Amino acid sequence: MMQPRRRDEFASDNTAGICPEAMAALKEANTGAESAYGEDVLTAQVCNRVREIFECDCDVYLVFNGTAANALALAQLCQPFHSVICHRLAHIQTDECGAPEFFSGGSKLHPVDGDAGKISLEGAKAILAEQHGVHSHKPRVVSLTQGTELGTVYSPPELSAVAEFARENNLLIHMDGARFANAIVHSKCPPSALTWKAGVDVLCFGGTKNGIGSGELVVFFKPELARDFDYRLKQAGQLGSKMRFLAAQWLGLLQNDVWLQNASHANKSAQVLCNALVMRANIQPLLPVQSNSVFLQLLPKLAAAIADRGWNFYKFIEPDVYRFMCSWATNEASIDEFVRQISELTAVA
Repeated sequence: MMQPRRRDEFASDNTAGICPEAMAALKEANTGAESAYGEDVLTAQVCNRVREIFECDCDVYLVFNGTAANALALAQLCQPFHSVICHRLAHIQTDECGAPEFFSGGSKLHPVDGDAGKISLEGAKAILAEQHGVHSHKPRVVSLTQGTELGTVYSPPELSAVAEFARENNLLIHMDGARFANAIVHSKCPPSALTWKAGVDVLCFGGTKNGIGSGELVVFFKPELARDFDYRLKQAGQLGSKMRFLAAQWLGLLQNDVWLQNASHANKSAQVLCNALVMRANIQPLLPVQSNSVFLQLLPKLAAAIADRGWNFYKFIEPDVYRFMCSWATNEASIDEFVRQISELTAVA
């Protein structure tokens, strides 16, 4: 029996290719000679464009991937005896192989619960209450994910509440923005309103999930926090010698608001997918669809049958919560085919 063709369209936004604008910019950058190690014109243009977008004289650095961005940003904020409060589903807690702890030289992560992927401030306060002075790691940072690992988005008032808690306890705020563009589109707020104006100190601004091949930005809204960060990048192997090729993709993304257009398409595709599942397969989403993901609670038999038809996707929460992702490249034909097959399976279940 012939095996079904593997389908990765809804497995992750990492499975999509490079968007045309980023690819065109990359091709254009691949001519002649240019200064190395970030001294090139394109890198300077990216940094200036980021400052325009955030309406802030921020410090901007390029790294190769999101794990490096998060780990090195947190290492910059933390001494080895410090700790980071994060959601229990945070990427830094579940999917970065201890990189934040490794690069900080021993900083501890304090995972807390919270509805819909958002940190519970009561849980964060409980962490502080459990500390025993010099005998415990000293809390230093609150790490938020925007949009969250469950596809939800912190609103400006929610961010302000976290910022107030942080200020009261002398904590800094790190934001994992792997899907920051999706959060901006959903919130209809300017980037500044979801970052430095809401108390965020450093943002790891994701581009890979938004249409480029590689390269994330680390944005320090308080330049004094970025002191010697360039040395940290070099030591960690994250200083690109041919950085113009990372920068070029970002230019393609940031010019003419392509980053927002890509995120808007991904978000709308997730909503279309969700609506189709409700109407045609009578499957309700487990969580509000606020960005580019749809979370479903599926019976194991149904999940296995979908996988048997070649569709690749991830179980996100045990025992039965699965995640389906859309991207800048998601098309209506794929959504229609996916929903049609699920409808067939639910009809005979």
